[in-house]
Parts: sequence; C-alpha cells; structure tokens
Amino acid sequence: MSTSKSGTLGSHLWDSSDLYRNSVLQLQEAADVMRLDPNVAERLKVPKRALIVSVPIRLDNGNIKVFEGYRVQHNMTLGPGKGGIRFHPEVNLSEVAGLAMLMTFKCSLVGLPLGGAKGGIRVDPTQLSRQEAQSLTRRYTTEINMIIGPDKDIPAPDVGTDAQHMAWMMDTFSQERGFAIPGVVTGKPVEVGGSLGRAESTGRGVVYTIQHAAKHLAATGQQGPKIDSSTTVAVHGFGKVGAVAALEIFNLGTKVIAVSDISGGLYNKNGLNIPEVIKYFTKNRTLVGYPEAELISNEELLAVNCDVLIPAAIDGVITKDNVSRVKAKIIAEGANGPITNEALKELEERGVFIIPDVLCNAGGVIVSYFEWVQGIQNLFWSETEVNARLAEVMATAFKKVMDVQSRHRCGMKTAALISGVERLAKAMLLRGLFP
Repeated sequence: MSTSKSGTLGSHLWDSSDLYRNSVLQLQEAADVMRLDPNVAERLKVPKRALIVSVPIRLDNGNIKVFEGYRVQHNMTLGPGKGGIRFHPEVNLSEVAGLAMLMTFKCSLVGLPLGGAKGGIRVDPTQLSRQEAQSLTRRYTTEINMIIGPDKDIPAPDVGTDAQHMAWMMDTFSQERGFAIPGVVTGKPVEVGGSLGRAESTGRGVVYTIQHAAKHLAATGQQGPKIDSSTTVAVHGFGKVGAVAALEIFNLGTKVIAVSDISGGLYNKNGLNIPEVIKYFTKNRTLVGYPEAELISNEELLAVNCDVLIPAAIDGVITKDNVSRVKAKIIAEGANGPITNEALKELEERGVFIIPDVLCNAGGVIVSYFEWVQGIQNLFWSETEVNARLAEVMATAFKKVMDVQSRHRCGMKTAALISGVERLAKAMLLRGLFP
C-alpha cells in the first residue's frame, strides 16, 4: 500500500462502501467534539492489517469455484482482534474494514480487553449445500489461519454464519495444530466449548438498551414510550438478532406489530404472536404466508407508526430518501450502521432517541468475551449468570454513553463513539508508536 500526499494510507482501498465512509465521518465528528489528538484520529481512520484470500472449493457438481474472502484487523491496542465472519453476496473489503472499525469502538466502549476485526466471504450462503458450506468455511479458515488464534484474533458468527460454521472453523484450526483449540472462535455450540446464552446475547442486549432508554426518557421528563402493553414495536430483519429481540420485547408485554425478513414483512396492528411467528419461520424459512397478518414490504415496515423501531438486518436501510417516513420515537440499531449520516442528522433534529449500534448490539461481543474467558479457565457459567453479567455490562455502558452525551451536548452516536475512543486513545498514547 502507498501513502498519499494527505498522509492517509491507501484510502482508495477502503472508501468504496458507504459503511466505511460513514464510520470515518462519524469518527471525525467524535474526534472534533472530544478534541482528540489528531495523530490518534489519523491512525484510527485506517485498519492495521487486511488479508484478501481466494477460497477455492469443489462444488457438489464436481466443478471448482473460487470465492473471495477477507479478514481485516482494525486496531489491536487493547488486546486480540474480535469480530464476526460474514457470508453475503455483497461483502467487500471496504465494508469489512468499516465493520472492523466499529468493532474496535464497540469493544472499547463496553470495557473489553479486545480489539476490532471482521471477516467475510463474498457468497450467497443460501445457494450452498451443507457440504459446500463446510468446505468453504474450512478452506477459508486455512487461508487466514496465520493471523487468527485465541491470542491473536478471535472470529465469531455474523450475517450468513452460525454456531455450526464456528465449529467447523475451530475444528479446522485445531486439526492444523494437532490438538483442540476451542478459544480460536466464539459463538460455538455448547458441546464444543460454547457459552450458554451466546446465541441470544445480541438480541437480548438490544432489548436491555431499549429498557434503559425508556427509563432515561421517563427520568429526564422527556416524551417517550414505556415498555408495557401500550408500547408498539417494529423489527426490520428476522435473523439471529431480530428474531431474538422480537421475542424478548414481546415477553415484556409489548405489542410487536411488524417484523420482516429478506422476503418481506408482516403487519398486525393488534400485535403479532411472536412465538408462533418464530415457529412458522423455523418451519418454512420465510415469513411469507403467515396467516394472522397482512404482508408489507421492508420499506413499508420502516415507515410503520410505532414507538420502537429495531433495524436488525443490514447497514444503510434508513437513508435521506426514506427518513421522512420513519415515525418511531426510539430507534435501536440492532444491525451495524443501519442509519446513514444524512438520515441520522434529521432524526436527531426531530428528537428521535437513537441507541447507536456500538452500544445497542454489543451484547454479542460481550458474551463472546465471556465465552473466551470461560474457555481459558475451563470453567463454565450458568445461563442465569451469563445473562446477569451481560445486563450489568450493558447497564454500565449505557450510563457511560449518557454521561458523555450530557457532558458534550452531542448526539447519541457521537457520544457512543467518544465513550469508546476515549479509552482507546489513552491506551494508544501510553503504548506509543513503534518504531
């Protein structure tokens, strides 16, 4: 990579995605507000390391197909890299770099001794057989094995991957070393060293932050919803995060009036029976056809008149083009970067309470850290203990962000980034620049 006249290292490699550009703009805004050392800000705008690999596999029909894979380590000042592996047809280096940057700030914000990383393969996982998915996961693990490890960089599930993919990764890495190394990944099945509560942790954490937001609004005399039977909720994305968040907030007594997946959405003004919706989705792998609701599009869901909106699918779904139709009073960013910068400004001006992604969806990395710690100790906790520890960390992080927001009189997104960057910047300055 080369250095441009402005000093930004290889910026053309990173800035092709809106997610990365938005992340850098948000970092710069936070840096300006907190008066961050410009040398620290400059280093944080680009990743520490990126690996691009070809991933050839033999398909079931006998043909060889080569996929493109990535692993980006953004910053590892605080500890080993941490971040998921995404299987998606739109994955690219810039998006992965942006996600790795968000992971850096997320880990720092919630007080973990971990850095930020992310990985992915440019593939449509729905078009793979089980054997093809296994071959792809194992070959990808082999290609990136030199930069991952329990003390280097610890992958986890993300969009398009799950606990089974992590089991394959762990087994592949272990086979190459000659002995079991469960700590190389988190989000594994419990039977091979995973943690109870890990699968539900991100969605559960989203709901914890919504509860904190409602209490904050009530305590400060601001207009906002209570979390009770009068509260209406819409969930955009019905995957690992959205489905769990929908169930958790449904169990609190709220009315979940709309949910959606890639095929479309469901709407019932009187509230959906989320356990039944989950059963239907699990059986049919789609929401389409569920009988007790009317079909709506994903765009229509974002515009539903509700108290709480949880965008839990992918980045960039609320934009300058549709933000005027968003009616929610609280938006909880279950996904990474679901609101673009232009839309964010308008929502903040309208007084919408936004729970930023680096805080809202941090439950997954928090329990991933718990899993890592349990694996190192060979001492595993009950799900009740895991959930209690998760709730404690999320409550502390939420209060930290609110304190920063009050001190700087800035938006929640900026406050969350400042909360993460403050700790990270101190560590970077203490460690210095080598050589």
